[in-house]
Amino acid sequence: MSARFEVLLAAVLFSTGGAAIKACGLSSVQVACFRSGIAALTLVVLLPGARRAWDWRAVAVGGAYAATMVLYVLANKLTTAANTIFLQSSAPLYILFLAPWLVGERFRARDLGFMLLLAVGVTLFFLSSSPGALTAPDPFRGDVLAACSGLTWALTILGLRWLASAPGTDGGTGTALLIGNLLACAVCLPGAFPLGVATSGDWMLVVYLGTCQIGLAYLFLSRGVAGVPALDASLLLLVEPVLNAIWAWMIHAEQPGPFALAGGGIILVATAWKAWGDVPERSMATGG
Repeated sequence: MSARFEVLLAAVLFSTGGAAIKACGLSSVQVACFRSGIAALTLVVLLPGARRAWDWRAVAVGGAYAATMVLYVLANKLTTAANTIFLQSSAPLYILFLAPWLVGERFRARDLGFMLLLAVGVTLFFLSSSPGALTAPDPFRGDVLAACSGLTWALTILGLRWLASAPGTDGGTGTALLIGNLLACAVCLPGAFPLGVATSGDWMLVVYLGTCQIGLAYLFLSRGVAGVPALDASLLLLVEPVLNAIWAWMIHAEQPGPFALAGGGIILVATAWKAWGDVPERSMATGG
């Protein structure tokens, strides 16, 4: 299997989260709890490196990832899948602000244009006055949670970069992902009971979310990025937010408002432009 195909497959699996979460009859807290619990078991099996000795750094990064996991589910149950994923995709905006203080990476003057575009894209989501719907009963509150997930995802990305470069950690990114899922499950566990009425279809969706949408997706991503130029990987992963909105439209007939579509388009274009501009000369290497 080629590295590019593995990255693309990871993006496709990630993209199914919004529609699957909405289709599950369990509450948002229950989905977040059991999804992460199953994902943790899957990562233990698929990523042996995640079982290495834990330390405080992996726990700290895992905490940011756990917050992202929970916020993503909560937001998906309240607003449209498109709003959730595109607002989470605004993470680079927060990264540019936080990187100088957290990992010592300064932003360049040309990054200001990128930051402005992302800020405009995020603002457009909150200008939409779309009424609540069956699959998006509280759009404003969901959008706020999704925007918060963009911040926690930015902290996760910065944390994973910090772990990968820190001496003596031997990477530790898989460990942080495992810890994050365990923390998300533990935090949500008290609110997950009593279970109430749940169908076999609901449990099948939760199992799918934990094993495939998270576990298998991260396996493909971890293997694929090693053989794909950074630009190609970042552009291939842009498939996720696009497909996420398409699945929700096909399965749940969700139709984001014009402001949300405009905001999502701006975030996508700005991210692609940033990815292209950060690679002065494209590598012609292939993933095999």
